[in-house]
Amino acid sequence: MTMQAEIIAVGTEILLGQVVDTNSAFIAQELASAGIEVYYHSLVGDNADRLTAVLEQARSRSDLVVISGGLGPTKDDLTKQTVAQLLGVKLVEDAAAMTKIQAHFATTGRPLTPNNRLQALYLAGSQPLKNLTGMAVGAFYQDPHGADMMLLPGPPSELEPMFIHEALPALKHTYQRQEYLTSRVLRFFGIGESQLVTQLSDLIDQQTNPTIAPYAKRNEVTLRLTAQTTETASAETLLNQLTATIKERVGDYLYGYGDDNSLANVVVHQLIARHLTITGAESLTAGEFQSTIGSIPGVSAVFPGGFVTYANRAKHELLGIPQDIIETQGVVSEATAKEMAERSRQLLDTDLALSFTGAAGPDSLEGHPAGTVWLGLAQRGQAPQAKLMHFAGTRSDVRMRSVLSGLDWLRRSLLNEN
Repeated sequence: MTMQAEIIAVGTEILLGQVVDTNSAFIAQELASAGIEVYYHSLVGDNADRLTAVLEQARSRSDLVVISGGLGPTKDDLTKQTVAQLLGVKLVEDAAAMTKIQAHFATTGRPLTPNNRLQALYLAGSQPLKNLTGMAVGAFYQDPHGADMMLLPGPPSELEPMFIHEALPALKHTYQRQEYLTSRVLRFFGIGESQLVTQLSDLIDQQTNPTIAPYAKRNEVTLRLTAQTTETASAETLLNQLTATIKERVGDYLYGYGDDNSLANVVVHQLIARHLTITGAESLTAGEFQSTIGSIPGVSAVFPGGFVTYANRAKHELLGIPQDIIETQGVVSEATAKEMAERSRQLLDTDLALSFTGAAGPDSLEGHPAGTVWLGLAQRGQAPQAKLMHFAGTRSDVRMRSVLSGLDWLRRSLLNEN
């Protein structure tokens, strides 16, 4: 049977919303990779009585309880003391951790106070978990009478290395016969969640293994495919088969894979792989396109720079767009979008260029309602193209949707040339 786990985040600062709990999401994903399903997430402040109540409930319904936070040296760090009292075990000192703490204070020249020694304590009878980037030692306690307990530090910079290098190997060794959950995230742009689910309705209704879970995010939709197997090779086979079926139906909208991927990342890496350079000329987006691709490491190899021509005068003086086009066609027009793209491409001698012009809102522009957007695409050796789009939402929504639509147009153009 699959292990059932529960995650408890400890910290009043998290409870009050002063700090965002990223640890629980990280732990849940890593547990899933080890075939351990998370059934509950809890959040409790730095209070021994309330933490005890949450721990008692967790032990009654889960096989494994993973606790993050509260292992530090301050008075509100009560996790290990509370767990020790609940389990009826003592806290003992980890010699290696104590040596590390002493060396740290000797190096910094600061006095080693008694409360800092608390960070070297762990549950008697448990497996200590080395802290590679901090001083508070973790612990993995296997309880023959209840749920196993794992204690981890709160700072993500300490928790994540400890979990990957210490906790996860311990879990895999302890629960060797568990099945593994292997997930794959498919990312879509240009299709809504309802349309995507409709086109995949039979696959979703009949899902067994792998499972399909759709998630609507801002400006995109993702599918998480999860296979449950005893080894990863079988999982990859199942996921590949399901992915192929999904691509046959909605592959035109599929732009990439992974939790941390983005449309900009996919496009920039396509450009780098093909040694193609890109520039941009932006009006309503005011540099947002260039800022977006500029956030991708390695983009300097393909992006020499670009233009922000917000005012009509800037379009004329910086890009050289004829004044008569601006006056007769308007800035919210096919002609202006094409001129912006082609002239920016010529000025920086790039292979491609994207342009953005239109009415971001909240007011209309040149008689065009807010959300009216023209995108321009210029490619070396080809006549420039333009595309009319209509977006709803706030000014910020229109601008971001414009940038993503431009990136998706560029992505599709690059694919068509392959």
